[in-house]
Amino acid sequence: MFVTAAYAQQSTTTEGAEAHDAPAAGEVHTETGVAHEGEHGSGVFPPFDSNHFASQLLWLAITFGLFYLLMSKVIIPRIGGILEKRHDRIAQDLDEATRLKGEADAAIASYEQELANAKAKGHSIADTAREEAKSKANADRAAVEAELAKKITAAEARIAEIKSKALADVGAIAEETATAVVKQLIGGNVTKTEIAAAVKASADN
Repeated sequence: MFVTAAYAQQSTTTEGAEAHDAPAAGEVHTETGVAHEGEHGSGVFPPFDSNHFASQLLWLAITFGLFYLLMSKVIIPRIGGILEKRHDRIAQDLDEATRLKGEADAAIASYEQELANAKAKGHSIADTAREEAKSKANADRAAVEAELAKKITAAEARIAEIKSKALADVGAIAEETATAVVKQLIGGNVTKTEIAAAVKASADN
């Protein structure tokens, strides 16, 4: 590469001036009072500075290790214990609900059975009462009919007795009347036997 003499001289002069003007490393600037650092680290954000990568990686590994230990030894076991307790509680609640449902079903079945038994017993009692009432009514009717038959028989006997007595009286009256009539008509005496035979023949006719 070719460099002109003027350019080389100018470059030399410029470098000498910069070297003269630039403060040495670690030198305090007279105007700002701040120690100047080397040109290599000036103006770079520390996390992006390659000189700090090793320490950053070390602290990252340490922090990650501590975080991992904290998670694996403290947080995750606690979360696992909470989840296990909740799982056990849910299982217990489900078992309790199943048990209560079984008891409720058994109670409903028992109630329905008792209700069916009560209905059957009610029907049986009603049928028994109906049969008893029917039997009692039949017995009462038979007793009333027997009493009426007895009274009718007694009445018929009384009527027959009265009729017989009345007929006997009628016969005696008829004989007396016939005797008186014969005496008046023919003026003769007729025996009672003849009069009775005549009255009887007249009644039979």
